[in-house]
Amino acid sequence: MYLEIVSPEATLFSGEVTSVAVPGVIGEFEILNNHAPIVSLLKEGNVKINGNISLEEDVEAKFKKTDKGFWLPISSGTIEMKDNKVIVLAD
Repeated sequence: MYLEIVSPEATLFSGEVTSVAVPGVIGEFEILNNHAPIVSLLKEGNVKINGNISLEEDVEAKFKKTDKGFWLPISSGTIEMKDNKVIVLAD
């Protein structure tokens, strides 16, 4: 599936991923390939992305690398999944 993470300053990531986990307002949830359409608010926490991920050098410092992928700390945001494309608007 295709993931795009956008902040007020810039597009932080765009590319193919195998999964993305986000801090929803009523708990963390994970989105996999071909997930049903969804729109949700996000609270403070980490956006966790998994897959064969390559980050742009100018945004790499915003992410934390783990053995399972990359984490992006956010303070709030919104997520939309539709037609196998996930868009995260992150603050």
